[in-house]
Amino acid sequence: MTYTRRELMVAAAAREIRDGDIVFVGMRLPLLGFAVAKETHAPGAIGIFENGVIRDWPALHSIFTMSDPANIAGALSCGGLNEVMYLLQSGRVDLGFIGGAEIDRFGNLNTHWVEDQGKRTRLPGSGGAADIAVMARQSIIIMNHERRRFVDKVRYITSPGFGSGGDWRQRHGLSGGGPRRAITSLGIFSFDEDTGEMMLSAKHPGVAADEIEKETGWPLRIAEDLTETAPPSADELHAVRKYDPKGVWTS
Repeated sequence: MTYTRRELMVAAAAREIRDGDIVFVGMRLPLLGFAVAKETHAPGAIGIFENGVIRDWPALHSIFTMSDPANIAGALSCGGLNEVMYLLQSGRVDLGFIGGAEIDRFGNLNTHWVEDQGKRTRLPGSGGAADIAVMARQSIIIMNHERRRFVDKVRYITSPGFGSGGDWRQRHGLSGGGPRRAITSLGIFSFDEDTGEMMLSAKHPGVAADEIEKETGWPLRIAEDLTETAPPSADELHAVRKYDPKGVWTS
């Protein structure tokens, strides 16, 4: 079966969701990942959205914003920001999906500003990402893998990963567990339990490890048991294309 790199990323994201998880979903690829998980192996997962929507099944059809009618219809609850943020604060969110313009070796994300050739560009900021990064039991990072995005140290920590490494999260009183995986357009990274540093644990089919090294702005750690990301199954691809029939997010 043929598939796009983004469809592979969605399948990899879906595999991180366990049956019964309460998931802070987000939009685009994470939204599709939640849909795929529900359709395949995690029918008991619950999705929550920053706008206060809580769903036990994906949106009725493809959506562009979390407040589209298809995401409201049939929802378990349509509350507000405070209600879903309380779920985070009380430690009830098992998994949250986040991304950024920049990421560093310890999984810190920047969505505040970037600079190119002396020109500074202001970005949208945190939204709910910082809350997810701080308080979710674990988080999954999804983003394109480019050297300009994978930097040794982010310019600004919008959403903290493991800070400067080691016990940084504990010393700063962050209640959540931090990032569990970083799923990129080239591979999948895990995080060292002791140092908090990213480590390449799987490369996508057709991608060489040295290609990933070239697109990473720090000396890349590679797992001794480096594997290859499993391609999307027929069921996973069917679910991806069911919820993104025109390939808006996955082309």
